Amino acid sequence: MDMPIKKWAIQYVLMTLVLFIVFSAVQSMKGQELEYAVRFGALWAFISSAIFVATRVYYFRKNIACSVCNDLPANSSESAGGEQ
Repeated sequence: MDMPIKKWAIQYVLMTLVLFIVFSAVQSMKGQELEYAVRFGALWAFISSAIFVATRVYYFRKNIACSVCNDLPANSSESAGGEQ
């Protein structure tokens, strides 16, 4: 099974934009200058998104099914690591 890179790229871009907006808005509401809020938002949106992508790739390579990600077919015996 090939990695769904196009799907992940779209999710990464959307998530990064949403996180950037949220982080920047929170910093602005806390009274920080706009320049600082934008830099903070960009930095933490990138870091958070990178962790998300690294986790997705790790799970995909280890063949760990994720009901939220929906990248691998659900197989209860493999995803649970044992009997059910």
